[in-house]
Amino acid sequence: MSGNALGIHALVWVGGWGPDECEYAVASSAALGFDIIEIPAFEPTQMDVVATRASLARHGLAPTISLGLTHASDINCEDAERIERGRDTLMAALDFARAIGSDYVGGVIFGALARYAQPTTERARLNSAAVIRELGQEAAKDGITIGLEFVNRYESNLLNTAQQTLDYLDIVGEDNVLVHADTYHMNIEETDFSTPILACGDRLGYVHIGESHRGYLGSGTIDFPEFFGALRDIDYAGPVTFESFSSAVVDRHLSNTLAIWRNLWSDGADLAEQARDYIRSGLAG
Repeated sequence: MSGNALGIHALVWVGGWGPDECEYAVASSAALGFDIIEIPAFEPTQMDVVATRASLARHGLAPTISLGLTHASDINCEDAERIERGRDTLMAALDFARAIGSDYVGGVIFGALARYAQPTTERARLNSAAVIRELGQEAAKDGITIGLEFVNRYESNLLNTAQQTLDYLDIVGEDNVLVHADTYHMNIEETDFSTPILACGDRLGYVHIGESHRGYLGSGTIDFPEFFGALRDIDYAGPVTFESFSSAVVDRHLSNTLAIWRNLWSDGADLAEQARDYIRSGLAG
């Protein structure tokens, strides 16, 4: 059995994060033997810290935090007001992470989680890196890791591949800012599933497992044996989190942004149980 902590994204269970939704998602994840629940915090100042902490403690589950910025809060730009809004959002997410005892904040936090109409600029890239550097420095005070999730070209114009992310990390220069790899996005942008992981090595800090169509694992086109083999090759010991989206569970912000138009599954518990077993088997080799 792998020693990796096994996580699941909250949107497998619920479309929001009110107290009842929080309790259902945390309890359901714990009941299936997951170690981590990944909580999307697109509006971090609106999250219920007390209810979240209580539910996590009740069920013995660890939290991670993920989010994506919008064009209105884009730090990957040359507009000072938008950059400041993005900085404020990221710092609020870090505050929420601290408040609920999370040691990880990641996602598409280096820019907008959205389609861009033009390439990024070098100035915008440096603006983004400056904010992430500050975020990393603040996070390090509490032992929190920052993860940069490189995504496909339709969801970012800045970081689409592992190598682009590694080059960006060199600019940021903070040891607690690491790569967040996602098989769904790698399937679109990378040439294979091993080379990018081997290139990341000990700078890989978080993993998302998702199928090519975001449905049941093993029913799409992703070469999971190659990917899991690469994780073993680098002795990856970090979290491995299952992420899947369907129109059956709708968060309006994320569902529209990610174009979740089809009902790829309707039973979150069945999906989660299959994913748990599939990932455990893959990690074990």
